[in-house]
Amino acid sequence: MFEQTLTLKPEQPRTIIEPRTNLFDLSLKAVWEYRELLYSLVLRDVKVRYKQTALGVSWVVLQPLITMLIFTALFSYLTKMPSDGTWYPVFVYTALLPWTYFAQAIGRSGGSLVSNSSMISKVYFPRLILPLASIVGPLLDFALSFIILLAMVFWAESVLTWKIVTLPLFLGLAFMTALGVSLFISAANVRYRDVGHTIPFVMQIWMFASPVVYPVSAVPEHWRFIYSLNPMVGVIEGFRWALLGKASPDFVVMTISVAVVLALLFGGVVYFKHMERIFADVI
Repeated sequence: MFEQTLTLKPEQPRTIIEPRTNLFDLSLKAVWEYRELLYSLVLRDVKVRYKQTALGVSWVVLQPLITMLIFTALFSYLTKMPSDGTWYPVFVYTALLPWTYFAQAIGRSGGSLVSNSSMISKVYFPRLILPLASIVGPLLDFALSFIILLAMVFWAESVLTWKIVTLPLFLGLAFMTALGVSLFISAANVRYRDVGHTIPFVMQIWMFASPVVYPVSAVPEHWRFIYSLNPMVGVIEGFRWALLGKASPDFVVMTISVAVVLALLFGGVVYFKHMERIFADVI
């Protein structure tokens, strides 16, 4: 008789990918596991941004500087806009820094999912990484422009105080605001592509609805509550308080702005997780 011994191979490990049903699950553990992908995407965006450019990184500094000069000529010399006793160029540049970061983050994240559609439809990774990479990249631009701001503050003979240690808190608030908005518009742009076309127009209106070229004190008292619903109001006021040593920002304004940021981030997470289920099918 012939006997044959069969050797069974051990079962290979398998990874099962299932849609998440919890709308509040950010998959932060998965984001951490794919942190190298996040780093690669951020690095790629930075390289693409400055590849084959004549001005290179200097454009990061020139853009807010040129904007500051234009605003100074228009709103300080022509219309005599108040600046709470601060030299107007420093006053407006301090606001332009967080605003420029916010605007760049929104502009890049709006099409982050659509521009990476081939990745989404073929391989698995936490989709949150795409808008997250888009708002991390502009932090480099912010850091470079911040050096110019410090030079301007010293030139204006303004004294930096202990308040500057609170600056990371307000930068974090700007980051959370950008993330909340990015989760909404990047997910919405997957289904409604005209969302991406409206972003530049909305950001222009949003800037003048924020205290970039004027102080919050110029806003009538009876409009302060509605005005504070703009989350960037608290961010900009916080920057000016931390860097320029101005009087403490309005507590009510700051409280409302922070509450709106948290609500925006919470709503963005829920909407993004809800839309994430159909990304691969619709995109």
